[in-house]
Amino acid sequence: MYYRNDDVRIEEMPKPKIGPGEFLFKVKASGICGSDVLEWYRIKSAPRVLGHEVTGEIVEVGKGTPYKVGQRVFVSHHVPCEECRYCKEGRETACETLHKTNFDPGGFVEYVRVPKINVEKGIYLLPENVSYEEGTMIEPLACVVRGQRMACVAKGQTVLVLGSGIAGLLHIKLAKSKGARVIATDVNEWRLRKAKEFGADAVINAASYTAEKLKELNSGRLADRVILCTGAVPAVKQALESVDRGGIVLFFAVPTPGVPVEIPANEFWRNEIAVMTSYGAAPRDLKEALKLIKSKKIKVADMITHILPLEKAQEGFRLVAEAKASIKVILKPN
Repeated sequence: MYYRNDDVRIEEMPKPKIGPGEFLFKVKASGICGSDVLEWYRIKSAPRVLGHEVTGEIVEVGKGTPYKVGQRVFVSHHVPCEECRYCKEGRETACETLHKTNFDPGGFVEYVRVPKINVEKGIYLLPENVSYEEGTMIEPLACVVRGQRMACVAKGQTVLVLGSGIAGLLHIKLAKSKGARVIATDVNEWRLRKAKEFGADAVINAASYTAEKLKELNSGRLADRVILCTGAVPAVKQALESVDRGGIVLFFAVPTPGVPVEIPANEFWRNEIAVMTSYGAAPRDLKEALKLIKSKKIKVADMITHILPLEKAQEGFRLVAEAKASIKVILKPN
């Protein structure tokens, strides 16, 4: 039960009861997302059970449910209606239904009830060669897949990734798989080493980063695509200074609400530079992420640094919030 980042408690709850079209699954692995420790974002709905990067085994099925007891699944917590104007335009994560749907309670628990709409639109069977732990990476990778699709990341481009946490590292792996040249930043030297290990062509410590250093590493040019994976204000400024003419800045992460962001509109207008955002993932992104993980085109097992029992949830939240020597932290409730 999440109260705040430094107050995560183990509490007893009744096992959820399912209805027609629903199923109950036993949680086998549940990843702690960076958004789970985004305190300004989470504390307004506390206390609550968080956790949305979840895999498990179906243990009960309701009448009319198309799935079977014993099946291994990844369950999407947010699902779009697929019928509104946003869904039909390919803007599924702007769908009101997607923002309202969730499973019961969150994923940091022993058993989860999956509502009928999630059963119908958000279930992905885990292939035998994908472990429960690897399956928790489907959702974070899907968010990255969506972001890069929207920003049109492609072969031959130079991509600057600001922030080498789990999101930044996944962006590095995906961009490299597309044939892009990737330069990454972070303030943490351990994470910079991981960025190199996972494919970055060059890294720069964010504390000493300048656009001129980027040019030195990129044949005198700025980046074609800049992907912001941290809400730190200095990184926002660096992002806006680092995009080449005709390029795109993707706000994959955002600053705390109320923090102003100044965009050099005249300069961007003159050079046709676009600024865009990306939020969450849609079914097509989740399918693509699962395909990438299954084929091992994007390897994720090497990104899992900690696997903890539910009783050590507070330690897990601390590791993710500190953002030092950890990448993906997974809780195993059962």
